[in-house]
Amino acid sequence: MENSTVKMKINGLGVEVPAGSTIIEAAKYCGIDIPSLCYLKGLNAIGSCRICVVEVKGAKTLVASCVYPVSEGMEVWTNTPEVQKARKMTLELILANHRKDCLNCVRSQDCELQKLAKDLGMEEVRFEFEGNDTPDIEASAPHLVRDNSKCILCRRCVAACSRLQYVGVIGTNNRGYKTHIGSAFDLPLSEVPCISCGQCINVCPTGALTEKDDTGKVWAALADPTKHVVVATAPSVRAGLGEEFGLPIGTNVEGRMVAALRRLGFAKVFDVDTAADVTIMEEGTELLGRLAEGKNLPLITSCSPGWIKFCEYYYPEFIPNISSCKSPQQMYGALMKTYYAEKQGIDPKDIFVVSIMPCTAKKFEIGRADESASGYPDVDVSLTTRELGRMIKKAGIRFVDLPDEQFDPAFGEASGAAHIFGATGGVMEAALRTVAEIVTGKPLVQLDLEDVRGTAGVKEAVYDLNGTKVRVAVASGISNAKKLLDSIKSGEKQYEFVEIMACPGGCVNGGGQPIQPANVRGSVDIRALRAGALYSEDAAMNLRKSHENETVKKLYEDYLEKPGSHKAHHVLHTTYVAREQY
Repeated sequence: MENSTVKMKINGLGVEVPAGSTIIEAAKYCGIDIPSLCYLKGLNAIGSCRICVVEVKGAKTLVASCVYPVSEGMEVWTNTPEVQKARKMTLELILANHRKDCLNCVRSQDCELQKLAKDLGMEEVRFEFEGNDTPDIEASAPHLVRDNSKCILCRRCVAACSRLQYVGVIGTNNRGYKTHIGSAFDLPLSEVPCISCGQCINVCPTGALTEKDDTGKVWAALADPTKHVVVATAPSVRAGLGEEFGLPIGTNVEGRMVAALRRLGFAKVFDVDTAADVTIMEEGTELLGRLAEGKNLPLITSCSPGWIKFCEYYYPEFIPNISSCKSPQQMYGALMKTYYAEKQGIDPKDIFVVSIMPCTAKKFEIGRADESASGYPDVDVSLTTRELGRMIKKAGIRFVDLPDEQFDPAFGEASGAAHIFGATGGVMEAALRTVAEIVTGKPLVQLDLEDVRGTAGVKEAVYDLNGTKVRVAVASGISNAKKLLDSIKSGEKQYEFVEIMACPGGCVNGGGQPIQPANVRGSVDIRALRAGALYSEDAAMNLRKSHENETVKKLYEDYLEKPGSHKAHHVLHTTYVAREQY
């Protein structure tokens, strides 16, 4: 039987590490981070950047630690003069191809290349600049800007697009000095089946990939006296925003976030979680209807626009299965320009609706061809968590010193069920809390549905609703979604209710959340920490079911009549369309 551990030496220190580890992984066990620009644990280990080279006793040359396996008795040195010289030389060559306008870059002070240059003591680049000295911009998509003059060809984005998200719409084009990242035939990103998830942005170590910045539109609206500017935040934003200001991962900053938004000048600060409770009322009603009729099952959730876009491109046969409910973002916007406008006596054209989302696909979603009940776009601008962080900093607001404040009341009460929408399985759990009580007529004894919690790629469970067996599945990450859809399509699996989120781990790991460097991503379960903040908030609340939300009850009494009504469908529901891939 093979040993499960290996004894070796790193910098003269005897260590015991799991068998099968690479040198870069083994070094972590004794508190050493070997630098790298291409390596990303579990996603990208290709040894291409050569920054992670180390000395190994007996090896003829320096070896790439991210791909070199450990062995019994191995001796490794991670920081010898030869290693330092090689890393510095390699970094000089990379920088000679890199447009170095750090002061103007959105990733300045949050860039792995910049940090590495500082850590290695780079004082000069001795080689003549061979890269583009002007931006090389591709910005055809509504959510993303690619600047290949800042690309270091680490290929992390390629791995994220193909391995995590299956779609694989970007890759390396040409060869040698002409190698660059692009779509097939160098088509614009808007002309290929990109799903706008933004996972490529989250893994990029430089400013080569960024979300399209829409903060200018919001600043202009806030300065326009004719506009009534309202804002609302998604559940995951409160679990991620603090990272933009140096707070620990998983810190819930809801109160300070609300205070910051008020100080930015928004007329009203609302909670998209209230719209999430409305989503449960509509989607739960839809599920009960389909269960009764036995048609278009499984019902598949519609909260993730990246998943919806993927389905429209790659699995159009499942479009009839998708819930017709708009996402909470779009429901919030629709209600602002109908119900809220009517109550406040404001012309919908004068209401400027802003959402703060953990998601880059929301930028695509607000522009979907969809009939709006108000005659105007439901949401005018969708900002990411990162964009909000930049606005707060630009305004000189001392975020960490702010008091905790409450959302505005008209659309500010939400249940714990709505808060957990941000975690994979959260929509499923929230819906089942309501559906179960409607079907059985009895309060649920156990509200925490552990079977659909956690960060596993696919989760399954069976629930008994008064004699009706409801088989459910939860998938996050498009590669996992594909596996799940294929199993349903083949008849291997049968479900009544399915939740799919485009981003691995759900919205807490959305493409618009704060970016963490590779060494943090490889050693900390970011998704679990952020999700934990949402589950903790839910557990501490008295209101934990969407159907018990008094704000939602009043909304139906005063305006929407009842869940699933004709008016509710007109305001809160949507349609989908099969899309051609190329």
